Amino acid sequence: MIEVLAKLGRGPVFLAGEVLECVITFTNPLSASSTSASSEMLAWASAQIHCQFHASENRVALPPSDGSKHDVQAENETVFVPNRGERGQCILSTPPKILFCDLRLDPGESKSYSYCETLPIDGPPSFRGQSVKYVYKLTIGCQRVNSPIKLLRVPFRVLVLHGLKDYQFPQDEAVAPSNPFLEEEEGLKKDSRLADLATELLMVATSRRSLHLYNISNTRGKVGTFCIFKTVYKIGEDVIGTFNFSEGDIPCLQFSVSLQTEESIQEEFQRRRGQPVSFSTHARHQEACLHTAQSSFSLPIPLSSTPGFTTNIVSLKWRLHFEFVTSGESAETCLVRGSQSEAITWTGVEQMEVDTFSWDLPIKVLPTNPILASYVSQFSSTNSIAI
Repeated sequence: MIEVLAKLGRGPVFLAGEVLECVITFTNPLSASSTSASSEMLAWASAQIHCQFHASENRVALPPSDGSKHDVQAENETVFVPNRGERGQCILSTPPKILFCDLRLDPGESKSYSYCETLPIDGPPSFRGQSVKYVYKLTIGCQRVNSPIKLLRVPFRVLVLHGLKDYQFPQDEAVAPSNPFLEEEEGLKKDSRLADLATELLMVATSRRSLHLYNISNTRGKVGTFCIFKTVYKIGEDVIGTFNFSEGDIPCLQFSVSLQTEESIQEEFQRRRGQPVSFSTHARHQEACLHTAQSSFSLPIPLSSTPGFTTNIVSLKWRLHFEFVTSGESAETCLVRGSQSEAITWTGVEQMEVDTFSWDLPIKVLPTNPILASYVSQFSSTNSIAI
């Protein structure tokens, strides 16, 4: 038996364009209970990154794929097919890299190999929606002599930040930021600069603040005003807004704010013409606000959520969905006097005529530093298999 262990050194979340580095260790374990041990032989091992696309048959109409070719290759036990047995289509893959050929491991011996590959910058982000899924995996295939191929799959998450593709790094290394106390390879230098550039671009895009004021009105008059200081956020940030009902003519009894994503299929791929858009709620705030002059809310954008993006098949957008319940009467009629004594008690009315209306405010959600997103990732940095 040989144990194969794959470990992502920095975590399971990456930006498109970064270099993924994985250390793969092959071990011939020496069991204390075994009386005799022998050397083990591996014929070869190879690794490749691929992105699997899966669509709901009820919502997405896709053109026929050439999936039959993969089925034919899967029957051949000497062919390395990373997506063998996977659902959906392989829409993106990197060239396979051979780790070794003819590896002999003595009892208790282990060998480690480093796999490095730049993630394609023009690929889709990782996404698990109601209609489509984009899933990235690093697949390591290895074969013992006279045995079938075994596959070790290492899932990871990819964030896409638009604008990195068009950036040209300086050719003069003397003017490029670097750490003189560390000896880095050229690929790692560029990778670290890419992460620093992404962090800087995100900071610039999400730190711009300007006052946005919106009047909240229905058919009967003004309810109040809503204030928000920015509409561009990173995942992990809080969306903060305030209400001012003191200037309103119509009493607001209750409001709710939902942080939602809108998943829509491009028209040419819709299963039915005019099919509804899919909505997902990530956070919600609800409050009763009768006789309240001002109020506020804070909705966190989960680090595990997907920033907005668009592909040729699906589009994901973010929005704030507001729902208001207003009174059909004046504010004074919302309370009644309980007694005629000196101590006055005011109580709510048993029945009240109300109106409801909703409003949607689009916002933009960008990625964040992949190291921060790694802390809440559902994927493990270490995966193993025994062959």
